[in-house]
Amino acid sequence: MLNLKAGRYAKWLIGVVYSAPMPTEMAARWALTARQGTLMYMLDKSLALLIAVPIEERRPTMKTYEFSIIASGLDPSADDFEARFYDAGCDDATVSFQKGHIIVDFAREAASIDVAIMSAIDAVRTTGATVDRVEPDPLVSLAEIATRTGLSRAAMTQYSKGQRGTSFPAPVARITSNSPLWDWAVVARWLFSQKKISREEAIQAEAVTEANEALAAGEVHIAHRLKQRLLVCESTF
Repeated sequence: MLNLKAGRYAKWLIGVVYSAPMPTEMAARWALTARQGTLMYMLDKSLALLIAVPIEERRPTMKTYEFSIIASGLDPSADDFEARFYDAGCDDATVSFQKGHIIVDFAREAASIDVAIMSAIDAVRTTGATVDRVEPDPLVSLAEIATRTGLSRAAMTQYSKGQRGTSFPAPVARITSNSPLWDWAVVARWLFSQKKISREEAIQAEAVTEANEALAAGEVHIAHRLKQRLLVCESTF
C-alpha cells in the first residue's frame, strides 16, 4: 500500500498505464480518503503503473508589505556593509544610513503582515545589526494621520475636536503642547470603525505596534506574541 499525502492542498490527476490487458478479476483498487487529504491505493504486483501528476497547487495569497526596520551596530563605511544585508536576505529592501541609524526599507512579499515583519527582523539580525524598531512610527501627529489616510488635515482636526464624529482617541504624548501625538494603532482602529480605512490597514498598524513593544521589552523571539495579537484583532475587527 502506498500513501500519497495531499499536503499543501495539491490536486492530483491519477492515470493508470498498462503494459498488457488487465484481467477483470485482478483490477486495481483505489480509494480516496478526502477527510484526511490522503490518497490510498492498492495495486496487484507487476500489472500496472500508477502515475500521480500534480495538476494544481493552492498557495497562500501573497501580498507586498512596505515598512522599515531601524537598526544599529554596524559600520556603514565598511566595504561589506550593503553586501551583508543582501546576503542575509534583504534583497527586497534598500539600505541607507541617516542621522546615526541604519534604515532598511522593505517591500516584502509574504502571506501576512506578521510573517513579513518577523522575516525582515530575522534577516536584519543575521547581518549582526541590532534591530531598534519598526516603522512607520507608531506615534503620529494629525498631519501624519492625514498623510497616511488620505484625509484632509482639516478633517482630522475636526475629528480630534469632536466636531465630526465622536470618541476620537485622545493623544498619548505631548498632550499639553501644541503638537500632540497619537498612538497610530488606536487611531487606525477608530478610523476603521468609521469606515475611513481598510481592515487590513488597521491590522498592519497593530502589528507594527506589537513588534515595537516586544523589541522595547528586549524580547528576541516575538513571532508568537505578534501572531496572538493579530488573531485577537482579526476576531474583533
